[in-house]
This record gives sequence, structure tokens and C-alpha cells, in this order.
Amino acid sequence: MIQDPIFSIHRLRFDENYHPSDRTRLTTNFANLARGESRQENLRNVLRMIDNRFNDLAHWDNPKKDRYTLELEIVSVEMDLSFAGKSGSFPLIEVLYTTIVDINANKRIEGLAGNSFSSYVRDYDFSVLLPSYNKGKSEFSAPHNYGDLHGNLFKSVMESTAYKNNFKKPPVICLSVSTNRTYHRTENRHPVLGVEYEQREFSLTDQYFKKMGMQVRYFMPRNSVAPLAFYFFGDLLSDYSALELISTISVMESFQKVYRPEIYNANSAAADCCQPSLKHQDYSNTRIVYDREERTQLATSQGRYTEEHFIKPYHDILEKWSAGYAG
Repeated sequence: MIQDPIFSIHRLRFDENYHPSDRTRLTTNFANLARGESRQENLRNVLRMIDNRFNDLAHWDNPKKDRYTLELEIVSVEMDLSFAGKSGSFPLIEVLYTTIVDINANKRIEGLAGNSFSSYVRDYDFSVLLPSYNKGKSEFSAPHNYGDLHGNLFKSVMESTAYKNNFKKPPVICLSVSTNRTYHRTENRHPVLGVEYEQREFSLTDQYFKKMGMQVRYFMPRNSVAPLAFYFFGDLLSDYSALELISTISVMESFQKVYRPEIYNANSAAADCCQPSLKHQDYSNTRIVYDREERTQLATSQGRYTEEHFIKPYHDILEKWSAGYAG
């Protein structure tokens, strides 16, 4: 019987002085923002965007919209390679953790883990395995066990002592909606998350997160212009406080305005029937410098790194562990 992996968690403050570490997965939004000549101005501007959006949504008892500020930490999860009889570790996933600072009450409030989500194995699955599997095929498809290993690794992290010792609640991950799906506005409206959208067929990303044990719902918060995809365990609407949800919205909507302005910084709000498109022309750019092409290239190079240093050398033992995983 193969032992379950052991994980370790490391935290790094994300502020205007942040520098990506050597082990950071460089395709993450926050790492990309922190490089180049404009790095410190980028960081200041995006942190200001986050605080402004948080205060806009947390408007009660907040007449000047300056009551709150968010502190962010990058949470890196590493997997001990001792399960394979090796020394060292492999950087598995990264998420963000929010802490809400109530300036008026002079207190700190725990936020949520999750928000952004980065994964070396996901880079391999989407940027190496899928293109290779579909090479020469006329119709796109995925292998029958696509995402199984990644999903089981993620669920194992969630059940680990390391995660439970660091965080009180399961994560909420907030991403852009798919550009190859159509979303329909419903009558359901949440006081924080906003109006709910639905779609008839899950995207490949939705299916991938389902293998991680997560459900998905799509909401467009007040004063937003497009729905966001929220991935979660349990009950999104009941398990989390208003301020916790606002922390996730303010962080990830700000990143998406920078990364996908065609959708999230459009000059008009999504219609009742919405098909997001990166070819949309009626949008505004932020003042934040972001190299989207570089991000795509890095996803491929880091997927190949994962293949060389994790998938290939440990393939057999990972497959056996995943096949027997009962989480």
C-alpha cells in the first residue's frame, strides 16, 4: 500500500514590495505583475483597485468607502517526495489568502483561502497533455482519466493536517467564465454575489474542478460587467460570511480586469444571454502592465517542467496511488 503524500504550507506576503520567489509558479497573476520596470507601480495600483472594490461592496457603515483594507498572502503547497522514497519536495499548488483589516474597529478579520488558483500539474494537463493528445485529431477531446491525478492530489491537500492547521474553512476559488460557453441570467439574486447566471454544459475547466471535488456557480456582483465562476465545497451561499465573499470578489475581479479587460473591464454590462469573448472591442485598459502572451508561454514551459520532474519520474507510483485513493 502506498502511503498518502505529506504536504507543507508556506506563506509569503503579497504587497508592493513583493518579489516572486524562485519556486513561485510564474504564470500566476500576482507573479506576472511583480516583474519588469513597472513592478512596484503595478502592485500599488492593483492593491488599490482591490481595496476600492472591497469598500464599494462592503458599503454599510462605510460612508466614505475607506473602512477596510485587504492584506494578501501567497500560500504555496509543496508535496514531500518521501512517498516515492525520494528526498526533497515538489511545488504543487498556490492560492491566495485574504485578511480583512477593519480600520474603524481596529481589528483583523480572517478571510478566505483560495481566490486565485495555480497548479503545476494543471499546467501539464492543459498545456502539454491535451495538445499532445489532440495532435492530428479533427475533433477536440480529453483522455478518459483526464484530471484524475490532479483532482486526487488536490483533495488530499484539502484533507491534510497541513491545510487544516492553517485554515478554518475550505477554499473558494474564483476564475473567469469560459469564452466558449453561453451563460443565461436567472432571477436568483444574492446580496453580495449578485445576480446568478447558468449555463447548460460545463466547460472543460468546470469538469476539471469537479474532479477536485468542487462545485461551480456563476454570479455577477453589483457594479460588475460580467459573471465570475466560483468553485467551492459545501454551500457557497451559507457557509461563508459577506465579508469573506467580498474579499474573494474584490481580489479576483481586480485581477480579471487586468488579465481579461475585454470581459471584465468592458464598457457595458453583460446581457441576459452572455457569451464572453476576448475579441470584444468596447473595453477600457487599466494602467497596469500585464503580458498575457508571456503568461501563456510560461504555462507551457512550466507544464514541461512538471512532466520532466514530476510526471515522468514518478508516473507509476502516482498512478497507483491515485487509483487507490479513497478520498
